[in-house]
Amino acid sequence: MTRTLVIPERELRVRASRSGGPGGQHANTSDTSVEVIFDVESSASLGPRQRARLLARFGPQVTARASDTRSQARNRELARGRLRDRLAGALRTKRRRRPTRPTVAAKRARVDEKRRRSRVKELRRRPGPED
Repeated sequence: MTRTLVIPERELRVRASRSGGPGGQHANTSDTSVEVIFDVESSASLGPRQRARLLARFGPQVTARASDTRSQARNRELARGRLRDRLAGALRTKRRRRPTRPTVAAKRARVDEKRRRSRVKELRRRPGPED
């Protein structure tokens, strides 16, 4: 499903049910809403780090649901895509920020800008009795 993770089809459980909302007779009689369920705890395709990360983020199961279209096949594709996106997002690690310091030139530029702004504001003031 992602570059580092491939989940076999047999580890996914697909459940179809009736979609809610408008649609008339078709929506009332067709099981077009699809839910794809992935059991994190019993998956053989996950490594220990991946399993720990997914359990911490989602718990023992990850689900994705789709009822966007009238077609069960299309909703199945959408639900699988959503599951893929959720898993990829949870497994993505953020790069650590390396702390940096401002350069001498940046400090100087900041102070110069503060002086310039101060001078502009000073010139806007009404002259006092001593000026």
